[in-house]
Amino acid sequence: VSHEFKTPLSGILTSAMLTGKYTETEQQDKREKHLKTIQSKVKYLNNILNDFLSIERLESGKATYKFDTFPLSKVVNEVIYNANMLLKEGQRINYPQNIDDISLNFDEKILELSLTNLINNAIKYSPEHTIIDVVVVPSKDFLTIKIIDEGMGVPQKEQKYIFNRYFRAENALLDQGTGIGLNIVKSHLENLGGTITFESKEGKGSTFIISFPIKNNTD
Repeated sequence: VSHEFKTPLSGILTSAMLTGKYTETEQQDKREKHLKTIQSKVKYLNNILNDFLSIERLESGKATYKFDTFPLSKVVNEVIYNANMLLKEGQRINYPQNIDDISLNFDEKILELSLTNLINNAIKYSPEHTIIDVVVVPSKDFLTIKIIDEGMGVPQKEQKYIFNRYFRAENALLDQGTGIGLNIVKSHLENLGGTITFESKEGKGSTFIISFPIKNNTD
């Protein structure tokens, strides 16, 4: 796990040093490139840290949830804004349609963590010049969100392990990752009466589907 911290930290240090060397006005593009690298790696580290903190709370039985009423667009906007910093060349995230009037009573941080994990995975495991679709399907009592990518997909023989903690598919081992994100998302959603499922075809892409109650019925 340590290399998941060391590699981005090394990248941040290198980019910071190079940024300091580009002092001329005509070198602004190079400065901006390295600043973007720093931003994306800091976001990556922040996401990993949040995942590990979640594991600690889940394992100790200290996971607590805070229900608030909030517009879905608030969380979606923030997650996609941050994810845009991680996009590869030519990648694009399609914003969900008709969500401005959707409000829900749920744990806002858990929804943010779930969408962040799924969208960041879609970016990481998809090649350049691909599209990531975020689709929202509301119903009377539940909200369903689908994250659809055109990535490498999960091999059929490994799909049954995908939500196991620390599991990483054989075709994804060269990419950075801890193998804990999906397990955390599943644990939190199930604690809150929700579900996560997926469909995947190797070489074609994956669709991850989360569904959860629009209103808190735990009182």
